[in-house]
Amino acid sequence: MNDYQERKAFYQTLLTIYGRKPVLEALQDQGIPVHKLHLAHSNRRGGIIADIEALALQRGVEVQWHDRQALSRISRNGKQDQGVAADLQLPSYRPISQLFDQADNSYTLLAVDRVTNPQNLGMIIRSVAASGIDGLVLPRKGCAALSPLVIKASAGTLFKAPIYHCEQLSKTLQQFKDDGAELSSLSSHAQDTVFDEGGRGGKRIYVLGNETEGVSGDIEALCQRRLRIPMHNGVESLNVAVTAALLAFAVS
Repeated sequence: MNDYQERKAFYQTLLTIYGRKPVLEALQDQGIPVHKLHLAHSNRRGGIIADIEALALQRGVEVQWHDRQALSRISRNGKQDQGVAADLQLPSYRPISQLFDQADNSYTLLAVDRVTNPQNLGMIIRSVAASGIDGLVLPRKGCAALSPLVIKASAGTLFKAPIYHCEQLSKTLQQFKDDGAELSSLSSHAQDTVFDEGGRGGKRIYVLGNETEGVSGDIEALCQRRLRIPMHNGVESLNVAVTAALLAFAVS
């Protein structure tokens, strides 16, 4: 790998968070690898901005100052970044293109569709890391952002779990389907259960839906199979994070 490829691979593992409190909390946690801090020139040099600067200096984190327009391009959310962003280094956080480039004839993945609760997402990530499946497909649009809340809920496993990020899940799942992958969603009316999946080979992706509405219609239409979790005592459904844990271990 040449220098350009190494730099490109490194920058593809960076996750940018934004907002004064999230960045402050990331800097306060020594276990979170902060690569670079970005601040807007328009910020008043006091209060929480001074605390953020001091923590970055204490940790030896590079600080860069930008005009508001440039900072908005970095954060990708100029309306909510509050003039502050930070790049975190996640070695296992990669663009989905890497999976398509490197995947062999088999892989087992979970994908999340509009999971908006940070605690649920963090616990899902923890289950993916612990189960040993090949990764989590995480869209940038529609799901909870990878914030310090998610990091806390994942108990630090966000830095260990293989996560493949994409822009839009439906487009990415269509690419997987074209590549020969089998897409499955959950349904209480399905004949097959998640516990029938262990040891199966091939290319498999299991899609988990929104906490209240389930998998969206366009993604449900892409799925070739439906699976269920056997339920008893009149219980109709489980929390999406609990479902993810059961599914990740059952299919790995």
